[in-house]
Amino acid sequence: MTAIKEALPEVVRTDAAPPVRLVLADYLTLGNALCGFMAVWQLAAAQAGQMEAGLHGPLQRHDVTAAVVLLLIAAVCDLFDGRVARKLGGSGMGAELDNLADVISFGFAPAFFVVVWGSSSGGGVLPIAAAAAVLLAVVVRLARFSCQAPGARYFTGLPSPLGAMTVITVVLLDPPGHLGTAAILLVAWLMVSRVEYPKPRGRMAYGVLATILAGVACLTAWAADAPGGAALLYSGCGLLLLLVLAIPFHVMLTRRGPRPDEAEVVAVPPAREH
Repeated sequence: MTAIKEALPEVVRTDAAPPVRLVLADYLTLGNALCGFMAVWQLAAAQAGQMEAGLHGPLQRHDVTAAVVLLLIAAVCDLFDGRVARKLGGSGMGAELDNLADVISFGFAPAFFVVVWGSSSGGGVLPIAAAAAVLLAVVVRLARFSCQAPGARYFTGLPSPLGAMTVITVVLLDPPGHLGTAAILLVAWLMVSRVEYPKPRGRMAYGVLATILAGVACLTAWAADAPGGAALLYSGCGLLLLLVLAIPFHVMLTRRGPRPDEAEVVAVPPAREH
């Protein structure tokens, strides 16, 4: 997620297929994809087991927790594959692998969360439409990012890992069907919008990291059945939602004049940063 485009080798287009030579950063990217797949499998297996037992309603907490933990691991892999590529070098396939892995972990997996939530809450077609919107928004966002010039100080649109965690946060809160669907559609719109999210640096980086860690800690304690479960769930979800909504307002209030990166955009090879 955080690699610099210049850290990746220039991709030379040839007719011959390149040899499969993976480096450490690529294995982290594959770990991202694998965790996304395992999260989907966990949810599908839990829902199938519940249907076989003749049960209805939301999935058991431990089933949902396992899927959420897998997606958190996927996000960690996505964070560090870029750093490793910058420090140790990446392969010619690294950027393409990263985009494909992100579609699985931050597009299809959260969309499947929404499908499972909609089927258990009897939401009908609307949750399916919202799930499709999440998947398509991630695909479009990744494609758009691949066409942007390197070195920009801002993400254009909500980054897909943060968008995925926000969608899952909405599902965990289990709001009424129409309200939850509207919130999920809003997240999908934010990912493809022109809303700017600054790349965390300096004090902002520490603040963003502290907010995310606090939210994850609350959700982890909730998943472990710690005392005050409902308060922990609402606190963790509230922190993540606050982060998503507060950053654009911070940008609008603090920006003065044109940004230094407002220049002509040219097509460049994609990179590990979404």
